[in-house]
Amino acid sequence: MFSKIKNKLEKELPRFLADINKQYGLTKISPLLFRRIREFALRDGKRIRPALFVIGYLGFAKKPAPRLYTSALALELLHDFMLVHDDIIDKSATRRGRPSLHVILDNYLAGLKGVRFSGQDLAIVAGDVMYAIGIHAFLQVKENQARKEAALKKFIEAAIYTGSGEFIELLAGLKDIADISKDEIYRIYDYKTACYSFASPLSSGAILAGASGKEAEKLFDCGIYLGRAFQIKDDILGTFGNDKKIGKSTLTDLKESKKTIILWQAFQRGGHKEKTLIKRVLAKKKVGMKDLRQIREIMIGTGALDYAEQEISFLINKAAGIIASSSMKKQYRLWLRQYSNKLLEA
Repeated sequence: MFSKIKNKLEKELPRFLADINKQYGLTKISPLLFRRIREFALRDGKRIRPALFVIGYLGFAKKPAPRLYTSALALELLHDFMLVHDDIIDKSATRRGRPSLHVILDNYLAGLKGVRFSGQDLAIVAGDVMYAIGIHAFLQVKENQARKEAALKKFIEAAIYTGSGEFIELLAGLKDIADISKDEIYRIYDYKTACYSFASPLSSGAILAGASGKEAEKLFDCGIYLGRAFQIKDDILGTFGNDKKIGKSTLTDLKESKKTIILWQAFQRGGHKEKTLIKRVLAKKKVGMKDLRQIREIMIGTGALDYAEQEISFLINKAAGIIASSSMKKQYRLWLRQYSNKLLEA
């Protein structure tokens, strides 16, 4: 079922972007702007967020509403907008195996004289345009107006929470890891990742279909658990994966002094030597592969890696319990459970 939904989304995305260009004349305003937005949006991706929006909707609707898949693209464009800004903040050179948008635009500007701004400046604006296009996409579905408005509010809520999560994560990077709590880390995960990646897509889709407030809230809670599990999985891959597989540098989290659950657990479980090394690495301005290897060894040796993997299983089971209690159509409950397991095993 996921392949079917993803294929529909993949076909709809270029068609929608062409329609946007036609309506707003973006290539007439700036061929560079539209070309870069289109290329970034069409990069290979899992399309998790729009797929969950569709499943949240179909789980309660009698039949698909016209332009449902166009509206679902709003969640993908919100994701793209966040990625563009996130890459600037993290100073990441790659995204989805290709140069980050700000890097591409920096390269474009390198051949020009008298430039007083950077590719980052242009990328920020391009990201803002992506978000506006996402709102346009959301409004395309032909559904009950009141439900459509309520679902749109959930979409906007996701953008607000994600930006807020990014804000508090940056400030948390200034704090000593000894002064960070597990609840603080999960608060960042919930706002920055879980809400817009899982909770809001599922619940806004259900709201659009006419699900009760109670049922929509269940899916939101389910999404929070799945989002936490997804972020922990991402943290593990970000430390133990490889650059080509994850599409960005494995040094990113350490460079940004991010307090992930797995790193926090390694610090909590480590002795004086391990704690000192972790603090030293987090304080360094230039982190290298030697530092990463040392952190990996501590995570394994202290049992932090095992803890993180057990936490993922715990969170998936919590989400599964909510899915089982939902009044979604049985086939969609089953699909959501299977999709969640597959996604988190990838």
